[in-house]
Amino acid sequence: MIPNVLSIAGTDPTGGAGIQADLKTFSALGAYGMSVITAVVSQNTQGVRSFVALEPEFVADQIEAVFDDVRVDAVKIGMIANAAIADAIATRLERHANCPIVLDPVMVATSGHRLLPPDAVSIVRERLIPLCTLITPNLLEAGDLLDSPHPTSIEEMHTTLEGLHQLGSSWVLLKGGHLDGQHSIDLLHGNGETCTLAAPRVLTCNSHGTGCTLSAAITAFLPSMDMMCAVKLAKNYLTHALAAADRLQIGTGHGPVHHFHAIWK
Repeated sequence: MIPNVLSIAGTDPTGGAGIQADLKTFSALGAYGMSVITAVVSQNTQGVRSFVALEPEFVADQIEAVFDDVRVDAVKIGMIANAAIADAIATRLERHANCPIVLDPVMVATSGHRLLPPDAVSIVRERLIPLCTLITPNLLEAGDLLDSPHPTSIEEMHTTLEGLHQLGSSWVLLKGGHLDGQHSIDLLHGNGETCTLAAPRVLTCNSHGTGCTLSAAITAFLPSMDMMCAVKLAKNYLTHALAAADRLQIGTGHGPVHHFHAIWK
């Protein structure tokens, strides 16, 4: 069965992150991708310039339209944009979703542009995260979610994991890509245990959309396998997409990863 996978997120006109990256990832991994737009974002490989959030009721109506007509096997949530949209998403998923839900808590762009105001973080904590099968914060996002200094070492990552898990998701993938070292270390926590997942750090400046791509890949795999397998395969996919990123020539800043590295010859 080909899984039907829904992304709820913002856009990227250069195609490297957001909805565009999610749909590319779903397609590359054999899933049928669908999308609900939360915000239209003006950005390129050099950073985010601005964004316009859509009306919460229109976001909700998009979600209703999908679930009223299509079997949905997994949902990924990316950029939420504001508190009202977070509330609308939570209400509709409570009503309709009976499938894995992955939240990539997009809060601040790499350029430093804030994509989720502080008043929306509490809605994400209290309403969205308890609905989720998995959340995938990076270190900065982990600090935001817990309203505390972000972890700066592997030891602090382990300490932070339990606080993140207590927010209510079944699983937490805490991404350690902001740390130094030859390997990028992530921690996967759930079912009472923690697994350390290491991947070789790829030397490329073309890393735009890595968080979107990883969470989308996990979401594409979850309908057909358990969490540990889905995360491991997704990390492997992202590593190869990063390794092939320099084959693309997109923009003058941080270009995208190569989502179709295994398909385009």
